[in-house]
Amino acid sequence: MNNAVISIAAALALLALAGFFLYRERSRPGLFLCAALVVTALLELFDLQALAASGDAFFWKKCAVMAEALLPALWILSSLTFARQSGPWKIGRLLQGLLAVTFLTALLPILLPLDTFLYAPDFPGESLVFLQNGGFFYYLWIMACLVFALMQFEKTFANASPAAQFKIKYDIIGLGTILAVLIFYYSQALLYRTLNMNYLPVRSFLYLVATGMAAYSLSCRRGNVRIAVSRQAAFKSVVLIAVGVYLLLIGLLGEGMQHFGFSFPRTVTVSFAFLLGIALLILMLSGRVRREVKVVLHKNFYQNKHDYRTQWLNFTMQLSTSRSGEELLQRILSAYCDVFGIEGAALFLYDESCDGYSMTAGFQMKPIEDVIQRGNSLISFMKERAWVVCIRDDNPEIMSENGRLFMENQISFVVPLIDGEHIEGFIMLGRVTKEDEVYIYEDYDLMKTIARQAALAILHQKLSEQITLAREIEAIGKVATFVAHDLKNQVSNLSLIVENAARHISNPEFQQDMLVSLGNTVEKMQKLIASLKNLGEKELYTPQSANLLELVKNTAALFAGSKVIVSGTAQMVRVDVEEIQKVVMNLLMNAVEASAPDQQLVLEVGAAVGVPYVRVTDWGCGMAAGFIRTELFKPFRTSKSQGLGIGLYQCRQIVEAHGGRIEVSSVPGSGSVFTVWFRNDAAGEELSGV
Repeated sequence: MNNAVISIAAALALLALAGFFLYRERSRPGLFLCAALVVTALLELFDLQALAASGDAFFWKKCAVMAEALLPALWILSSLTFARQSGPWKIGRLLQGLLAVTFLTALLPILLPLDTFLYAPDFPGESLVFLQNGGFFYYLWIMACLVFALMQFEKTFANASPAAQFKIKYDIIGLGTILAVLIFYYSQALLYRTLNMNYLPVRSFLYLVATGMAAYSLSCRRGNVRIAVSRQAAFKSVVLIAVGVYLLLIGLLGEGMQHFGFSFPRTVTVSFAFLLGIALLILMLSGRVRREVKVVLHKNFYQNKHDYRTQWLNFTMQLSTSRSGEELLQRILSAYCDVFGIEGAALFLYDESCDGYSMTAGFQMKPIEDVIQRGNSLISFMKERAWVVCIRDDNPEIMSENGRLFMENQISFVVPLIDGEHIEGFIMLGRVTKEDEVYIYEDYDLMKTIARQAALAILHQKLSEQITLAREIEAIGKVATFVAHDLKNQVSNLSLIVENAARHISNPEFQQDMLVSLGNTVEKMQKLIASLKNLGEKELYTPQSANLLELVKNTAALFAGSKVIVSGTAQMVRVDVEEIQKVVMNLLMNAVEASAPDQQLVLEVGAAVGVPYVRVTDWGCGMAAGFIRTELFKPFRTSKSQGLGIGLYQCRQIVEAHGGRIEVSSVPGSGSVFTVWFRNDAAGEELSGV
């Protein structure tokens, strides 16, 4: 008695929920769901009557079987329309055929007697109903259709936005529970070839729970929810269906083995199962089959052929993650092939050397040697119309000049890459994967949209390469400037020797100094030329212990004939002798150029608070305080008409690399003092200021 009360309550709850849905959703989706719930409620009542009645038990069981026949069609209709957008989603021919088959199977219980499906000699006293062969496949079909409907509900929820999911989650859980209970109930047909009606109270109780959740969701919902199913989800559903068909065939094969017994070769069965799986993998990985499935889905399920948002995001991500120019071009071509079902593509860009468009990159297409000149009819057509060229269209002015090229390379489309009014290039798309596929204006619009983005990416890549090249040239120019500056110092030293030689050439002591200076200058120029071999490598210093006073004297000796006075005390420092000598030479050269020809220069070596220093003093033109503060040590800044602005910048770089610093004080018209402070090796720390 209690079980009957639960079943009646469940049936009434289902009918009430059906009315509630129809009241809130006054549309075809609401009508479909209402019909599915009503038939489910009637099935509950018919099964209850079949168990309760004695004389009319088989009549009510016949009614229950008829109600069960309507479950697949109505629940599939409900799952395909519940909470989904009516615009982008439509029931295409494939699903129309499936629904037609489900409605036709609903006629089977009317046309065939009950014993075609069931064998129940002790019914209703015994609640276990045995299935005939016809009943086995009949309930197997019902269960498969209910699984498909459950998948559609899950797909609806998965494609909903977070806000929409919050609104419909209890609806989906409730309706999914109803379907899950029915699937569990009919799974006995597959496992045991029976229907155990003792599960009827469990089914009724779960119906009550499910209707409660759905009613709660309906009462709390504000506004309607409409969800668009993504193309990726639809394609995955096809894959799941294919896997399901495979498992179903394996199950039927196992059923066949039971009938044939051990005489049926087991090795043949296992081999057939593996071959079937391999065939399924080949089909799923086949580009043509995948394209066929996509075309069928687009044609039958959606008003728009392409999911523009997804295509745009994927294409943009591919471009942004390209690590080189070649990879960028490859990804552009592969995107066209993937989106439009093309087997190969080639990119043509303008080449100034041949004043035409030549193949720059290819994807799964052999190289094309032809050069399309700027006056070609193809270029004129694309420039005039700014549109995609379809080779199938009637374009005699293009085909007469380019027909051979198109035929030899199986070209299907030519997509222009336009930058303003100029055609930067174009993409030739090869043979289509699905030859009978019809390309419409949506395809051409998307081709052109992707082409705009591709043209910008290619232009950006070109600019990046030009900037990189300019930076390389700039770096070479800077290196050349440094080399020229060092050579200038050496040449300036030679010019001083030549200038003084006119007056002191007869002096034997001068002759000796001149030879030493010339030898040292030649040696330094040779080292400078040798250092160019390491261009681009990190500059390394080789510090060694050196007498700073001796180093300064050797450098001053290079200025033969100049009045350079060296004074001070010997100081031991650990430096790269050649680099520090370069610093001293730069400072001396600047002092010579800033002073009158007969003015003296002072080179002083000493230490303050134990910190060694070299000080260069001149009484020349001096410098302004503003110039010292903002311009003095910056590269390519100079106050001399013939200067390069490199010397002091180079000096500071070298000194700082040794852990020291340069100080300067100057008064315009009175001269300048440069002091180079070195690392305090005795204290073992860098200078912070003296």
